[in-house]
Amino acid sequence: MALPSQSPLFWVSQKDRYLRQLLIKDIQERTTRRLIVYFANRYENAQIDQRDIALMSELCKDTAGQPADLMLETTGGFTDATEGLVSLIQTVVPDLRVIVVSAAKSNGTLLGLAAKSIVMGATSELGPIEPHLNGIPSTVLDTPEIAKQNFPLHKAGVFALQQTKGLAERLLTNGMMKGKPAAEIAETIKKLSSRDHFFSHGSVINHREATQLGLSVEYLPPEDETWQKLWLLYCMYDHDCRRDKYLKVFEGPTISTSIAAPRPAIPPGS
Repeated sequence: MALPSQSPLFWVSQKDRYLRQLLIKDIQERTTRRLIVYFANRYENAQIDQRDIALMSELCKDTAGQPADLMLETTGGFTDATEGLVSLIQTVVPDLRVIVVSAAKSNGTLLGLAAKSIVMGATSELGPIEPHLNGIPSTVLDTPEIAKQNFPLHKAGVFALQQTKGLAERLLTNGMMKGKPAAEIAETIKKLSSRDHFFSHGSVINHREATQLGLSVEYLPPEDETWQKLWLLYCMYDHDCRRDKYLKVFEGPTISTSIAAPRPAIPPGS
């Protein structure tokens, strides 16, 4: 084993990050693609938000304009921010795959539609992309009953659903479903964005169902060595984020930034 370039004391204090980055480089050698990671801690309810765009812009420098994989872990977030991330990534990463080791739900799934394909395994979950306002599904808000009771909230729900479906249509039409009939694309979007096919926003869309929906999925079985390394990397992020109360980690082979949850204030005199 070669000695690290950092000083021993500094390396030890940051060893979790350096070990993750060593594994990232190892995975890159196997895939011959750059690997960057967006990991949002579900236990702290970390959401995709506008602050992510600047951080992702810095992280994308680690792709160096080469074909890249984005390992994505998120339960979702704000559609405006997701649109910003999609615009950024499509501008600076011309050849993108998204890797979902555990879960990319809601707007995480929507972000995955920006890739040429989605790498999934036995533990991977996508989810419906229907937006929520004030915790209420937009398909509920888009009903005559809500329109009569609260017209502004009704229209907000209608516009939120239109935004999500419009973005999904653009991504699929120009991406992983390019060349397929418009009716087939519309059916995929309908299933993903309504309660006609998936009855819960937390419904699990595994690799088989994602393929049946018409998405481009690359399945890696549990015994695949690349998958095993991806699973190890996921476990490292999951453990480190829960232990250190990180909200999010943005990481590549040379770039790393983490956002920690606010610590509770200590009362004077304690």
